[in-house]
Amino acid sequence: MDAMPTRFDDSYVIGTGASAANRDYVLKMVKERHIHFIRMWFTDVLGQMKSFAITPSELEVAFEEGMGFDGSSIEGFARSVESDMIAYPDASTFQVLPWRPKDDGVARMFCNIYTPEGKPFDGDPRYVLRRMLTKASKLGYTMNVGPEVEYFYFKNAQTPEPIDYASYFDLTADDTASDLRRDTILTLEQMGIPVEYSHHEVAPSQQEIDLRFSDALSMADAVMTYRLVVKEIALKHGVHASFMPKPIAGINGSGMHVHQSLFKGDENVFFDNDDPLGFGLSATAKHYIAGLLKYAPEMTLITNQYVNSYKRLVPGFEAPVYVTWANRDRNALVRVPLYKPGKASATRFEYRSPDPACNPYLVFSVLLGAGLRGIEDGIELEAPTCEDLFSKSEEEIVQAGYKALPGDLNEAIELFEQSDLMREVLGPEMHQFIVENKKEEWRSYREQVTQWEIERNYPIL
Repeated sequence: MDAMPTRFDDSYVIGTGASAANRDYVLKMVKERHIHFIRMWFTDVLGQMKSFAITPSELEVAFEEGMGFDGSSIEGFARSVESDMIAYPDASTFQVLPWRPKDDGVARMFCNIYTPEGKPFDGDPRYVLRRMLTKASKLGYTMNVGPEVEYFYFKNAQTPEPIDYASYFDLTADDTASDLRRDTILTLEQMGIPVEYSHHEVAPSQQEIDLRFSDALSMADAVMTYRLVVKEIALKHGVHASFMPKPIAGINGSGMHVHQSLFKGDENVFFDNDDPLGFGLSATAKHYIAGLLKYAPEMTLITNQYVNSYKRLVPGFEAPVYVTWANRDRNALVRVPLYKPGKASATRFEYRSPDPACNPYLVFSVLLGAGLRGIEDGIELEAPTCEDLFSKSEEEIVQAGYKALPGDLNEAIELFEQSDLMREVLGPEMHQFIVENKKEEWRSYREQVTQWEIERNYPIL
């Protein structure tokens, strides 16, 4: 295999959505559907949705020249002295918002952010992913992903009080969440986002809606849309939806397990029917998994970016704690599903540590970066884990040579800050911003006195 380039050629970046056909389609739909507002969507570095609206009279100008905005107040974008940013709408992402009025309707497009000099902005998470996908494309690869996104419904936005006490796959006569999931799925499908299936998750009031796999850029856009749709439909029904990783102590937190595969044309390069392990995995797939495992600790700050994320990554709640892979163990970091043995197109594996509060553009970027590095370096995959690590003591696990994921945000920051691969994938400016932003979050968290401390210590100290 040819060596992978270490730098990117910005003259060719996939996912710009700039074709004349796409633009003509948008202009036609805006006129036919009587769209009065077009919302320009993009995200900050932390994955929070940002938006401003334009009217149809500005649409052609937006396609040709972009729309200027002040980036100084957007997390990770720019200082006030260099605040001018240009948003170019990606016409291929045009969708009407079904929850807005039909008359004088509202549509949206995701945007690519550029500097006034006409260069893609390094702080744009969507550009980071486009750049990584371009790198994969030059090697002949297309990355497909299918996330399982979990979340909670609560009675209000002030306290995490469940709306039900059902469990995994439960179906009851009084299942309010079922109606909420149905309305959410119908809305997603109206926006061109296909859903594979949905169900009640294991914890009280916890839900899961799984999106049908697609290319990574389309899926990152879909995850951002999904999170907004879930919250909009919940609000319509008078409840609050939360993607907080661990809103209630003592029960399972919410994850975003990322199923992934690489294709060359119509060929799934992860499939090999003659795999001696019996998993149907090719040598390329095994190198990719080995890359994920090698770089897992240093990319955990991206997959799990908040203090609260690490309250989920603890033993006993079906979330990964150790850097392992397996085919049946749902505590493993990387799991190879065997739902359809021998079917090439279905061959994939899931990376189980990410949570739904992540920035999906950056998560898909670092997963792809680590996997490609595994392929490039020919990293050998060790044997799968066939034992229950949670039945062993921490000392026994360490003696057996298993690595652990970071135990808290501070440890994740330290590993991420030292990572050359994360700096390369994200770019030095974004890498440094994330380090500084997360150090500030950790400092702020350390200053807090929690209710647990009060209840445990105050009466006796």
